[in-house]
Amino acid sequence: MIAQRELVVPEGSSPVSLAALFVKRAVSEPQRPAARIKKGGVWTVVPWQELADRGEEIAFGLAALGVQPGQMVGLIGATRIEWTIADLGVIESGAVAVPVYHSNTPEEIQFILDNSGAVACFVEDARQLKKLVETRGKLQKIKKVILLDGEGDGDWSISLAVLAGLGKAHKASHPDEIARRIAGQKASDLSTILYTSGTTGVPKGVMVTNDNMLFAAQAIQDARVLGHEDEHLLFLPFAHSFAQVIKCSWFGIGFTNIFAESVDRLVDNAGETGPTILGAVPRVLEKAYNSVVAGGLAGKGLAGYLFRMAMSEFDLYVKARDKGEAYSSLRFSLVKRLVFPKVRAKLLARFGGKLDRFVSGGAPLARKIGYFFDLLGFHVLEGYGLTETIALTSVNMVGQIKLGTVGRAYPGIELKLAEDGEILQRGRHIMRGYLGLPEATAEVIDKDGWFRTGDIGEIDNAGYLRITDRKKDLIKTSGGKYIAPQAIEGALKTMSELVSQVVVIGDRRKYVSVLVTVAEDSAKKTAAAAGEAAGTYREASQSKAVRQCVQEAVDKLNGTLPSYETVKRFTVLDRDFTQENGELTPTLKVKRKAATQKFAAQIDAMYDGEKLD
Repeated sequence: MIAQRELVVPEGSSPVSLAALFVKRAVSEPQRPAARIKKGGVWTVVPWQELADRGEEIAFGLAALGVQPGQMVGLIGATRIEWTIADLGVIESGAVAVPVYHSNTPEEIQFILDNSGAVACFVEDARQLKKLVETRGKLQKIKKVILLDGEGDGDWSISLAVLAGLGKAHKASHPDEIARRIAGQKASDLSTILYTSGTTGVPKGVMVTNDNMLFAAQAIQDARVLGHEDEHLLFLPFAHSFAQVIKCSWFGIGFTNIFAESVDRLVDNAGETGPTILGAVPRVLEKAYNSVVAGGLAGKGLAGYLFRMAMSEFDLYVKARDKGEAYSSLRFSLVKRLVFPKVRAKLLARFGGKLDRFVSGGAPLARKIGYFFDLLGFHVLEGYGLTETIALTSVNMVGQIKLGTVGRAYPGIELKLAEDGEILQRGRHIMRGYLGLPEATAEVIDKDGWFRTGDIGEIDNAGYLRITDRKKDLIKTSGGKYIAPQAIEGALKTMSELVSQVVVIGDRRKYVSVLVTVAEDSAKKTAAAAGEAAGTYREASQSKAVRQCVQEAVDKLNGTLPSYETVKRFTVLDRDFTQENGELTPTLKVKRKAATQKFAAQIDAMYDGEKLD
């Protein structure tokens, strides 16, 4: 690859594809750390040169299999370095990557691979391979499956090592092929197809071009969200657009990506590696907040007393901030000196000692969570984007943060509001369209290039954008009042460390109710302290003590809401929502439709059997 640099990116020119952007990075800094991975229990550095060499082998291997530029190749797996190597092979060969969540069911995977027309597919391991085997009869276009970890059957399924071997042999007889394929790519070519998560319906394939990716990389660099010296802890799956924008900015900026072992090991991995920045979804910050609060409130003696006083003062501070007012008191000054610095030090140490920025996206961040981390001295760069906009639209930048908003539009992105408050945007970040769905594309992108986001928002005089809710998620009660459920759901999760997930109910109903799941550890401690059964999640969640705590959280929430939005009834479910049961997306957002269908009986019980209007 190094020898072919002039062919891929001629001297003095700019890359016109994501593959060329990667090659330019690898050539300019071959020995600089591109990634850190945990191997054999030890964190190991992967330099750009090694990443480039392994990716090139896979690209030659795909060429040896007959994969042609423009053809689709699936990738199914969790976040790991081998996924990136396979992805590099795909884009360098000129093919189009089709990332698939590893939590998807066999039927969902079959739909995506068939819908995209994928001719080959990388899978993480035997478990993912089994999903393809189950639907092989319907996967007529898939000619070869490559395991990132495992051997396969040697025929339809082969190992990554075997593919790399084919690549080495192909390179020996066709040494310039991959460099010529990269040089022949255009900015308008497709780079990847990202399928929407399907929280409300059938997933659609979002066509992302090289130009979309290059614009995103430059926008992130210009906004200084990430810098060359950063070490970013990565855990999001690459099937998510947020991870894709991190990927292209990684190639463009050249920071180091630390590959977390899993979302469950995220905080432990942070403590081991000391990242400077973490790109996260709100659920990660919610869990960190609830963990800190639960631990502090359980404290004994003077420390516990001071922490409880600190949180009481923090609640008053939040109320003032929400009204746009300042807050001060003798007690608040005291806890800012005695309590919050210790909380910051403890949290900072837990994240490895160097972390100063969180980039939050993928879903709305509860304002109270943002205030908390800001008060501790962390920069929370909340941003906004959709799969259709390659996760870009706006972001809060360091030194220009306005909590409660998702920042200002990136340079080059136009924003405006429709008459009903829907956010419209235009720019190089907008997808080409939905794969094979011209009518659906025309519904969201007008003839002038304005994309209808489906989100309702407000833009203040300084250009800061605030999201109020999803247009299609708005609830209209039988009394004719419109309610934004996400705001209520996010707020309730900050009212008690017990609350895990929330689903607001109320569409065509007389009043608002909620389904609530609880944090298992906190629920068990609460139930046990009250002398109630706490051996299982079910026992703890259904205890009187836990229900009372949730009732107090609901009462506290209701004190902040207008009467028509107040929660009249709630149900604490006997299990938490999971990806495996189909209620959560891979980024831990609740699939509202699935949750309401599965718990229809509990919902009806909250309305005493009343029928929908």
